[in-house]
Amino acid sequence: MKKLIIAFSLFGFFNSLLLAENCLQYKISPNVKVIKTKWVQKVVQLDQPMDLLHGTVVASFDEEYDLQVSTVASEYGYCVQLNSLSATLGYTSFQINIDKSHTPDSCKYKMTLDHENEHVSSYIKAFDNESENVKKAIHLAADSIMPVFVPSLDGVSAVLDKMQQELQSHPEIILMKQKLDAQQEILNKKVDERDDGKRINLCK
Repeated sequence: MKKLIIAFSLFGFFNSLLLAENCLQYKISPNVKVIKTKWVQKVVQLDQPMDLLHGTVVASFDEEYDLQVSTVASEYGYCVQLNSLSATLGYTSFQINIDKSHTPDSCKYKMTLDHENEHVSSYIKAFDNESENVKKAIHLAADSIMPVFVPSLDGVSAVLDKMQQELQSHPEIILMKQKLDAQQEILNKKVDERDDGKRINLCK
C-alpha cells in the first residue's frame, strides 16, 4: 500500500511539472507602464520642542503594482499569464517640522524652512536621477514572471498574489530601492554639509 501511495505521489508530482512546463509556451513580454506619484507638502510646528534640531523633513514614499493577467485554456486546466503591469511609485508627501520656538515669519523660521526645502528638493532630485534605473528594474522584474498552471479558474486569485510577491521580491526591485535610498542620502548629506547651522546663527 505504501509503495502504491508513493507511486501515485510521484506521478502527481511529475504530472504537475509537465503541466507547468506546458504553460511556458504562453509566456509573453508584459506591457509595463511606470507612473510617478504626485506629492504634497505641509509645514507644521510640533507641540514638543525639537531639542537641538531646528527642523526636520518626514518623506513618505509609496509604491503600488497593478498586475493584469489573462488565462489560456490548457490541458486539464488553465495557464495564467501576466499581460500588463502598471507601477505607480514615488514620494507622496513631505512634512516639514519646524521647532515651535521659531515664530512664523521670523528670521530663524525662514532660514529653517529654506534649509528643509533644500532637503525636499534632494528627495525629488534623487528620484528623478534614478528614474531610468527604476523603469529598467520594473521592466526586468515584470518580464521575469512566468505563466502559472491552475487546474481551475478558482486558482487565479492565488496566482495573482504569488506574482505580486515574486515581483516585489525580485532582486532588481530590491536593488532599485537600495540605489534610490543611497542617492537621497548622498544628496541630503550635501545639503547639511553646505549649511551646518552657521546660516541660522546670522539671525538676530
